[in-house]
Amino acid sequence: MSERTTLDRSDTIKKDSPLPLYFQLKELLRQEIEGGKWQPRQRLPSETELCQTFGISRTVVRQALRELEYEGLLYREQGKGTFVAEPKISESLMQDLSGFYEDMVAQGLTPVTKVLMREVQPATGKVADYLQVEPGDKVIVVERLRSIDDEPILLVTTYLPYDICPELVEEDWGAQSLYALLEDKYGFELSHGRRTIEAVAADQYESELLSIEEGAPLILLDSVSYLEDGRPIEYYHAVHRGDRSRFEVEVVRMRNGEPLAGRVPELPPTNSLRP
Repeated sequence: MSERTTLDRSDTIKKDSPLPLYFQLKELLRQEIEGGKWQPRQRLPSETELCQTFGISRTVVRQALRELEYEGLLYREQGKGTFVAEPKISESLMQDLSGFYEDMVAQGLTPVTKVLMREVQPATGKVADYLQVEPGDKVIVVERLRSIDDEPILLVTTYLPYDICPELVEEDWGAQSLYALLEDKYGFELSHGRRTIEAVAADQYESELLSIEEGAPLILLDSVSYLEDGRPIEYYHAVHRGDRSRFEVEVVRMRNGEPLAGRVPELPPTNSLRP
């Protein structure tokens, strides 16, 4: 059983405050979590204990906990209670053309990859459109389950034109960055990419591999990477656990095709993981 958190804050809820009681409790609990007093997987006091500690109703407590759960700071386990969620892992979406492996290493994390499938297949119509090949042309298809600290985070299927680099199908896809491999070993210069993002629900296959419930929220990324001459070299379809992932996007105000400010300020380091 996870260690349970403790509270002794009966004087922190201000009954005469214009702020709603549930909001006060929510912000108090958030401070405890984000301040590091409560660690991931620690169990919170029960609803009854929170009611007694703060002299508030169960309705107030449930609303505060529900909103923190929606924000990804807490999670519930049926029959066990409410727990502090694991921090979300940041990945860049459009700041740099980088992949999961590079993003995680940059944050000091060690990604582990399990290759589920690696073979040559005929391109479907959708894949052919993305890679600008003919339907039925050979493509390299690799499906990988990627984890951090033994916890599965994302399931990704990658497609590459077979004719560009047939040797890739024989590479070790389990312990290296694909982008670094393409550039350093095969001499390709990746130039830019295009990514789309949407929310989806986990199907049975995804839920089993990612250790989540069927129907749980996932973040879906479809991405195409291009060479300097404009040829697409990679298309991938990736589903990330919604409770463990977030993406950072840098936006720039443009006028007449140019940024208004000279140098675009950098975002905070991506290793500031969200609690």
